[in-house]
Amino acid sequence: MDTGLNYNYKVVRQFTIATVVWGVIGMLMGVVIAAQLAWPSLNFDTPWLTYGRLRPLHTNAVIFAFGICGLFATSYYVVQRTCQVRLFSDKLAAFTFWGWQAVLVAATISLPMGFTRGKEYAELEWPIAILITVVWVAYAVVFFGTLLKRKVKHIYVANWFFGAYILAVAVLHVVNGAVIPVSAMKSYSVYSGVQDAMIQWWYGHNAVGFILTAGYLGMVYYFIPKQAERPVYSYRLSIVHFWALIFTYMWAGPHHLHYTALPDWTQSIGMVFSLILLAPSWGGMINGIMTLSGAWHKLRSDPILKFLIVSLSFYGMATFEGPMMSIKTINSLSHYTDWGIAHVHAGALGWVGFITMGSIYYLIPRLAGKTAMYSTRLIDLHFWVATIGIVLYIASMWIAGVMQGLMWRAVNPDGTLTYTFVEGVKATYPYYVIRFGGGLLYLSGMLVMAWNTWMTMRDTVSVDARIPALTPIHA
Repeated sequence: MDTGLNYNYKVVRQFTIATVVWGVIGMLMGVVIAAQLAWPSLNFDTPWLTYGRLRPLHTNAVIFAFGICGLFATSYYVVQRTCQVRLFSDKLAAFTFWGWQAVLVAATISLPMGFTRGKEYAELEWPIAILITVVWVAYAVVFFGTLLKRKVKHIYVANWFFGAYILAVAVLHVVNGAVIPVSAMKSYSVYSGVQDAMIQWWYGHNAVGFILTAGYLGMVYYFIPKQAERPVYSYRLSIVHFWALIFTYMWAGPHHLHYTALPDWTQSIGMVFSLILLAPSWGGMINGIMTLSGAWHKLRSDPILKFLIVSLSFYGMATFEGPMMSIKTINSLSHYTDWGIAHVHAGALGWVGFITMGSIYYLIPRLAGKTAMYSTRLIDLHFWVATIGIVLYIASMWIAGVMQGLMWRAVNPDGTLTYTFVEGVKATYPYYVIRFGGGLLYLSGMLVMAWNTWMTMRDTVSVDARIPALTPIHA
């Protein structure tokens, strides 16, 4: 059915290309700092190349550059298609693109220079944080404005997840970003002591919950049914999944602060809500995977579907492991070790990376006016290279983490420590080399994607074309 609708695909295309470019940059930074952990002299005694400065650049580039550019691209695409209207404002949409790129460039310059608030995922200093706020308000206006002028009465579930991510990130950013500026690039938090830590990990864990989970579930509920050409397994379950996840996630942050000065009852609440999270998380995973009912054979020949479905497997793995690690007795072994690094990267590389890559592979040919990507074989190569890289990465860090925890708590009969900290570092070294190899493979896959994207996009037929509007697929 051709409704004659005219969608704004230009901004979607811009964010799609930015996702690929920043993906290469963010993952390159990850490989560099992984190499530095194995071979520390690779910082060349240069301050802006040290691990302490490049590590926040890596996390910001992967989450806020690669990750959020992917969310901008997919949310703008999905909200137009499911509402059957053009974006609320082309000018505001363009502002969000260039404003967000300005934020990312500022981060890329300021973090290696040593300008930082020292808060995980919230390192950027106050002038950049203000720009983030302005861009985010514009993003919310564009997204919710598009929903308001929709031609379809029903709001498709993917838009519920995108909308929740936009609103929650706004609240998190403003509350945790409350600072007192003391110079052009230096500020201090308005909170202090354990209150500051609590606010930070309320923010930090919900950045995982609402950016790295809710936002990407919006991709799950649109792109998996589309690519599989099957209805969502249970639309009712998707709504239950949404409300259960959104309510529960907000209270899980204290599990990052076990055995600290945070009151014990607060730690316990964080642990309980983390355990409850297992139910909605796995409900969403099962709903996504079961959408392939009757279409499993497509996995043999469709590498995009492989990315989308395997991402759910990693989502299930990470959302089982997280609640288990929040249990205090397990946390006493796992915390401060590389087990946490394995957990984070099972989610980041396997879940966030793969669902984003699969969704972007779906978008690219459509935004370029092509019937398919330049090379399906290269998509398949990317999938297998990246998958092997993830397995090497997380397996090495699991082993290293458990080993570290056991070595650090081992004591002699007289109560003295069996191992020095340096002995623990020395025992970890081989696993850091394996981790570097896994990261290098993952980066290689991203470079393959960049080449495939370039070859597909180089003679784009149209970027803002009249495309038939399709109603959302659901049961």
